[in-house]
Amino acid sequence: MRTAIIGAGVAGLTTAKVLLQAGHDVLVYDRTPDVGGVWSETRRYPGVTTQSSKAQYSLSDFPMPKDYPEWPTGAQIQAYFAAYAEEFGVDKVLRLNTEVTSAARTADGRWTVRTQDGAEVFDRLVVANGVFCEPLVPAFPGVEEFTAAGGKVLAGTEFHDAESARDKHVLVIGYGKSACDVTVPISKVAASTDVIARQLLWKVPRKIAGVLNFKMLLLTRMGEALFRYIRLRGFEKFLHGPGNGARRGMLNSVGSVSVRQFGLAKLGLVPRGRMEDIVRGAIGLATEGFFEGVASGAIVVRRDQVVARLLEKEGRPWAELADGTVLPADLVVCATGFTQGVPFLDADVQERLFDERGNFVLYRQIRPVGVSGLYFNGYNSSFFSPLNAEMAAVWIAADIAGVVELPDDASMRRAVVEQLEFMDVATDRHHCRGTKIIPFSMHNVDEVLGDLGLEIPARVRASHWLNPIAPSAYRGVTPALVARLGEAG
Repeated sequence: MRTAIIGAGVAGLTTAKVLLQAGHDVLVYDRTPDVGGVWSETRRYPGVTTQSSKAQYSLSDFPMPKDYPEWPTGAQIQAYFAAYAEEFGVDKVLRLNTEVTSAARTADGRWTVRTQDGAEVFDRLVVANGVFCEPLVPAFPGVEEFTAAGGKVLAGTEFHDAESARDKHVLVIGYGKSACDVTVPISKVAASTDVIARQLLWKVPRKIAGVLNFKMLLLTRMGEALFRYIRLRGFEKFLHGPGNGARRGMLNSVGSVSVRQFGLAKLGLVPRGRMEDIVRGAIGLATEGFFEGVASGAIVVRRDQVVARLLEKEGRPWAELADGTVLPADLVVCATGFTQGVPFLDADVQERLFDERGNFVLYRQIRPVGVSGLYFNGYNSSFFSPLNAEMAAVWIAADIAGVVELPDDASMRRAVVEQLEFMDVATDRHHCRGTKIIPFSMHNVDEVLGDLGLEIPARVRASHWLNPIAPSAYRGVTPALVARLGEAG
């Protein structure tokens, strides 16, 4: 099959690599000049690092360099993905600096992909533009007079050089990992740095109590099992039954440790509610230097606040908060999330992609129901995004070859609706239009590989209950599928 892949982030690269190994003709489009998606030089902000440790963020058959730190920088991750592309020949099928403007189905069921360079026809199309592709910047009232007074509003992905904040009054909007990451380098050069946090989120220490690496708790199958999944299996039935008290205690003890370790009570930054509740929707690794900056006064967190409007006063740019506080604001950096959209797909396809609430209707987070020849990868954001993308790529290769036994469309749609309804409750609707599977990363891997009968040995899975999940344990999955397809062919 001749297959187009839109996006050269980890999902696009892994899909290209697997499809090439399965014998397909592949072309990968990306509008940036380099691979890496969110890690591209055109998108990464100062201070960005991985949230998962390097072993857990690795691809199964391509370990990260030994000299990388535990939490690699954005530049290191981009270099890693570039090396991966070169290692497996994906660099030879890249078309960078090329934006896909439309992708439409042809009368014979193929796909016409259009760019600034013209149009090409493909048998299959994989959308791998990512759920963190388009930053969401609020439409602030008064932005016109604010910018006329010299103020600037940027998305976090547009802020590339901390020096541009030197001696300026800076507002960072948000309290997720990216907001806290970018705040630290800004606070070292800015005249003032205020973080405007609509809701405080729990932050997990990299080393719990200064000793235990957080991956030992949350990047294991036990850590995932602490959160109730739609279907309980094995020991999960005990944890959410007779062992429920102990399970809740384990989760909330992490919150207690965070409060003590970071001095959150003294700083006035204890999130509302229990960690068990809030962690379902968003969990962030604590940024080194952030709470220290708050303690020193270099960073001021305005909790439970939003920017009501931007304005000009006495010829200078300012921001007014919901409580009436007015702050000088030469620069506003918005770490306010992303929109999940596929504007390049034609209207007929778009109608089939979404439910009435705008959620993606994707079976296994991969296959749209009722749209043949179209796949998505990277729409399964997780703690192990590279591994989830890689296993989704294997599933795509198997389905293209016709070796996945799929339910009928009605059954697939029911399964997606059931999953979305569950995630509404599990994440308090913080699932990015159905594209975020945290905290159920490995459940997704198990389901995808279960469809293919390519599960890794039970003893290896069992070892991941107490030890951090090792993506390298899955390095034999792609060769096993390729061998099977060769036998079938």
